[in-house]
Amino acid sequence: MTQFNASNRRDLDNFLCPRSRYYGEFSPQQLTFNANLQEFAHRISYISGLQTGGKISPDEAYSQIKSLYKQLKQSKKGLEI
Repeated sequence: MTQFNASNRRDLDNFLCPRSRYYGEFSPQQLTFNANLQEFAHRISYISGLQTGGKISPDEAYSQIKSLYKQLKQSKKGLEI
């Protein structure tokens, strides 16, 4: 069994959930929204993979994506961007 220390855990997190650097106009709101957008894209990728692999139905995938999109829109609205 593999033991995870902080460095291994960070490497695993970076592999499973890569983050891109933000190059846009800086403001705390823009940076926060960018992080939310990257998380949205990452989760959409998982949902697409599950649906393509037959693990969830197209209707379930649609429902989950719709819910994530509503959360992203609410985030943007809350950040007043």
